[in-house]
Amino acid sequence: MVNGGPPGGGRQAIWEQIREALREDIASGRYAPGAKLPTEAALSDRFGVNRHTARRAVAALQEAGLIHVRRGAGAFVATAPVDYRLGTRTRFAQNLTDAGQTPAREITRLETLAVTAREAAHLEIAPGAPAHVYEGTGLADGQPLTCGHSLFPAERLPELPRHLRESRSVTEALRRCGVADYTRKWTRLTAERATGIVARTLRLPEGAPVLCALSLNIGADRAPVELGRTWFNADLVQLVVDEKSFPGA
Repeated sequence: MVNGGPPGGGRQAIWEQIREALREDIASGRYAPGAKLPTEAALSDRFGVNRHTARRAVAALQEAGLIHVRRGAGAFVATAPVDYRLGTRTRFAQNLTDAGQTPAREITRLETLAVTAREAAHLEIAPGAPAHVYEGTGLADGQPLTCGHSLFPAERLPELPRHLRESRSVTEALRRCGVADYTRKWTRLTAERATGIVARTLRLPEGAPVLCALSLNIGADRAPVELGRTWFNADLVQLVVDEKSFPGA
């Protein structure tokens, strides 16, 4: 898409094309963190559309967390993405607290089901054995940053669902179940396109880029305690792996 002219072609609605053009402008640094976006009138002139169409594109960027709108002042690019460390002890709340943001979790699913053969192999339990299924949204200052799907071996952690409901913290729930500490055995990272529930949960358009981390956490006895898959809004977070992520290495 050529900046400076009206978007055209393809199946996307005009406002979606404008949104993507502005998203590219922000990602490339044309509009730096804290910079003010052009007015609706200026965007209308640039893309050759009416103000309603330009306003809808700006609203979509705000919903995705890329910009914030100040009444009477205009739209401004959000601050730099959060540094999210992946290491031997990856903790959602601690990562966001270190970044100066307020963490919160919303539970969207919590039930116990039989695992598949592949899931069982990772968790080192028998195929068809029960596992607690936990799905939730991770918020940073009220903005959806992650959504995730985790499995916990039910026979080893029978009371975990109750503790998750009460604490809304995986670390605290595991502690109450007798797992005083747990570490990351491995993490596999992939780049994906947001679809379905991931797009809706992270308030992203279908096809927007997301980062996906599949990981296995183990207790002090080296037994698996959590097999998790987490999707990150790629516009709001950058994953960091450095010496701080592996203390003592």
